[in-house]
Order: sequence, then structure tokens, then C-alpha cells
Amino acid sequence: MFVPDLNQSYDWSFPIPLLYGPGRLAELGALCQCHGVTNALIVTDRASRDLPFVQGALDALAAAGLKGAVFSDVAPNPTDQNAEDGLAAYRAGGHDGVVAIGGGSGMDAGKAISLLAGKAGDIWRFDYDLEVDDSLSAGDFPPLFCIPTTSGTGAESESTAMVTDTKALTKRCIWHPTHHPRAAILDPVVTLGLPPKLTAWTGIDALVHAIEAYCVPDFNPLCDGMALQGLELVSAGLPQVMQDPASIPARGTMIVGSCLAGIAFLKGLGLVHSISHMVGAEFDTHHGLTNAVLLPIVLRYNEAAITAKVRPMSQAMGLETTDFESFYAAVCALLDDCDIPRSLADIGVETDEAGIQRLAAKAVRDAATGTNAAEAGVPEIADLIRRSLVAAR
Repeated sequence: MFVPDLNQSYDWSFPIPLLYGPGRLAELGALCQCHGVTNALIVTDRASRDLPFVQGALDALAAAGLKGAVFSDVAPNPTDQNAEDGLAAYRAGGHDGVVAIGGGSGMDAGKAISLLAGKAGDIWRFDYDLEVDDSLSAGDFPPLFCIPTTSGTGAESESTAMVTDTKALTKRCIWHPTHHPRAAILDPVVTLGLPPKLTAWTGIDALVHAIEAYCVPDFNPLCDGMALQGLELVSAGLPQVMQDPASIPARGTMIVGSCLAGIAFLKGLGLVHSISHMVGAEFDTHHGLTNAVLLPIVLRYNEAAITAKVRPMSQAMGLETTDFESFYAAVCALLDDCDIPRSLADIGVETDEAGIQRLAAKAVRDAATGTNAAEAGVPEIADLIRRSLVAAR
């Protein structure tokens, strides 16, 4: 069996140009030059502003003779106000391109700012559930480049961004079908300093993407193939990277697996995400951690609907037995190994019955609910939230 050398560099062209390899952050300046960018706005989250990869991005721009500035007023769950503030910074600085660098928050904020920088207007004109504005085309948006610094979100290869509506306290997906990153840099070196907890939380996020995407009841062999390959890489790589955080091959396995799982969920997601989106919007919980807590109880809810899916997923994870209980146990064991809490209450979510019903009413309208393996309405989602507050596994 061919085993790739993840200490080397590789270039892939699908679904966008993907530049994998240790140290390839240094190529950012040349990449921007190729797309006519002379003054890039680097977008990241508040917690990442002073981390080495941000300075690395600035250095790469400077080495190519380009200008750059940083916008980092981004919450863990990016808001519409963060996007508006970023747009103001983009215009004030005379920028002509966006570099979204960080975890999901930095990349979602960067994509939102890039969307808004093309044409003036309300951010929610780009709501995924609304009719597409056909008056806009790719040339209406500034060049966007994505650089993940965690191995979990998988947001680097597609245009969608999750943004919190601060008035409705709900997360909404924004996008435009002609708006895509011009390229993504997958550099495992930038993930080396990720703390163990964030390595675990974002790693499980990638695992959830692969599982939920594969379980969507639709025929999409391209996404299914990527979901299974992503599941294989993440389930093997996460224990390795937790044991040896400095291993470039392990970090490389994770960043590639995360990217594949992120591409796969173009097919759709499920109840883990629709509930997590609304919990995050109200309680500002970490998205990957919230997903990790919710995964087991949603797997159990979907059990009957994913019978045919369990064997391929089990094989991807290298399990000797391929029934649901063995698969479920293996997932829970991985969560235990990563010290994932067992309830929403353990991550600071406290609410009454009215709050449960409110979260469920918002989650049922999330696009991910519509692609969940098993149908669910407000009563079923409310029951999952109610039980997850006490014990999700």
C-alpha cells in the first residue's frame, strides 16, 4: 500500500488549488502576487492575533514586496458585527484581497468580509436559504485565500461561512455560488503550537464532519469517498497527534483529513451541527467541543437510519467488528481519550425548558437538520437537547 511522505509538499487542484506541505505558509506572498493582490487584509480571531503564524503571514507578504495588515476583532463564534467591522477595516486600509487564517472563526470571518467587500449591502443578502443574487459574479469579490491553523473546521476549500445573527441569536450560513477561495495553504507546521484541548476539539470536529456527511441520505459518491478517506485519516491521526504533538506526519495526516471531511460536507450535515450552531449562538461555546459532546446522542438517535453506513465507516476506522454498537463504542472511546465532557452542562450550557424549546425551534430550521439521516422535528430535537444537558453519552 502506498504511504505518502507527509514531510514533503504536494499540490492538488480539486475543488480549489490546495498547497500542502511543511513551511508552505512562506508561499503566501507569491500566491497573492499571482492573483494581483498588493495589499492583503489578514483576518484572524482575537485569540490568534499574537501567534507566530500571523507574523509568518505578514513576513511572507513583505518578502514578496506586498503590504498587509491584520484584523482580529473576531469572536469565537463570528458575528454580523465582526463582519461589518472587518469590512470597515478593509476599506479604510485600501485592501484588495483577504487572507483568512486561523480556525473556523478566523476563516468564517474572513470569508464574510470578502463577501461584503465585493458589493455594499446587508450581510444577510447572502443567506444560504435565500434566493441567490444572480447579478453578482466571481469578479465582484476580492481574492480570498484560506489558511487553516487547526485540523478540524475544513472550511478552507469552500465559500460558506457560519455567522451569528446578533439580533436573533441564531447562526446563519452565508455564501454566494461564485465566491470561492482562490487557493488554500495546508501547512502542518502552523498547527504545531495548538494546545492539546484545541487539538482534540478541532480533531473531533473533523471526525463529525466526515461521519455526518457520509450519513446524509443522498447519492454523492464524490463526497462519500472523501468522507470515508477523511474519517480514515482523522481517526488514525488524532490519537497519534495527541500522543506526539510535534510529529509533522501526524499533523499532516490531520490537516489533510480535516480538509477532505470539509469538502465532504458540501453534501450536507446533520443534527450534531444544527443543534451545535444554536447552542454556540446563544452560549458562545466552542463549536468543535459542542459537536464532540453531541455526537454520541445523535448517533444513537440515527441508529436505525444509518445501518448500511456503519460497515464502511467501521472499516475506514480500522475496526475489527462492524456493527453499530462496536462503531458507537469506538467513537465514545476516542471521545474519552480526548477528555471530551459528557454533557452540555459540563461546557457551561444551562437553560430551562423554555430555553430548550427555543433552541429546538431554531435548530429545526437549520439546513443541517434537513439533511440529517433520520427525520426530526422540534419535539425530537428538544428531547436530544434536554438529555444532552445531563448526559450525551
